[in-house]
Amino acid sequence: MDSAKRSRSDFFSRERKRLVGYVRTLIDDASDRDGEDIVQDVALGIFDKGDIAAPIENFSAYVYQALRNRVVDYFRRRKTTASLDDELPDQPGLVLADVLSDLTKDASEALTRDEVAHDLDEAIGLLDEKYRSIFVATEIEGCTFQELSVEWGVPIGTLLARKSRAMKKIKESLCEIDPGHYSSLLPTERTTHELPS
Repeated sequence: MDSAKRSRSDFFSRERKRLVGYVRTLIDDASDRDGEDIVQDVALGIFDKGDIAAPIENFSAYVYQALRNRVVDYFRRRKTTASLDDELPDQPGLVLADVLSDLTKDASEALTRDEVAHDLDEAIGLLDEKYRSIFVATEIEGCTFQELSVEWGVPIGTLLARKSRAMKKIKESLCEIDPGHYSSLLPTERTTHELPS
């Protein structure tokens, strides 16, 4: 072994603990093995080069820069994986699969709520003004029939009839918009049985 190779080999033998410590400062969660592996990879890279006899002005700086570059590569390659069956560290007893299924269910419910709100808005928009105003006033604005009767000068019975008619028309409109989703809103048709005379 020539003197350049021997001095580099001696450098790695002498500085190994410091080099591993340096790598561990760059990687917060690195185990000793990760630090050792990175230092070994850099050492092998340096000794495998064909021009090892070529002079390097500051070998120590060269090695530390090579370690820094290898740590960057380590982060690029490293992908965090988690098992769906692993417990969450901050919530014992809860596994990732449970959280993901809840998120999916919540997203699905939110989408359904948004679709229903859109359909309901469309159905309300189809109402005649007298039906729309009673529905909006009672269901959305929270007004009582008594208040509306006084304010609008319309008998309570008329307001109740309009509200009933508005509800029926909204149900019918929703069933036209999406029959599969809203069909349960309408009562099933009753068959009437005629009694013999």
